[in-house]
Amino acid sequence: MAKKTMALWLAASLCVILVGIRLANSYTHPLHTLGMVNGRLAECPNYPNCVSTQDKNSEHCMDPIPYTLSAKETQRQLESIIQAMPRSQIVSSQTGYVHAEFSSLLLGFVDDVELAIDAKENLIHFRSAARLGRSDFGVNRRRMEQIRQQFQQH
Repeated sequence: MAKKTMALWLAASLCVILVGIRLANSYTHPLHTLGMVNGRLAECPNYPNCVSTQDKNSEHCMDPIPYTLSAKETQRQLESIIQAMPRSQIVSSQTGYVHAEFSSLLLGFVDDVELAIDAKENLIHFRSAARLGRSDFGVNRRRMEQIRQQFQQH
């Protein structure tokens, strides 16, 4: 009987801890500046939890996404792709710029995704970064590859 009570107590404690972590993660704020500064997205931190098309560090760097549609239609398509992805939310959308948040399934860790549409070069620049931790286990890179693939299929 004591083993059963202890197991229930441990399971309940674990649930409370996980719910607490999830709630705390939902209230985190970006640690970096969001938006465009002098026509560029913010640099990635010196951690492997960020990718960007405007970062020179090979650990973070990804190629921008070329587009042939109008800038307005490109942005509309990107927003549609993001809205269809699980646990995503568009936080702000202005002409040529989109900021979205993605939350992890279990603990609700939040990643910020920024997309900047360069109408002169017909390129989509992006930055995707975890708010917490040092490593994201490649989640941000895979997410941006998924967005690239879906955009190119349309």
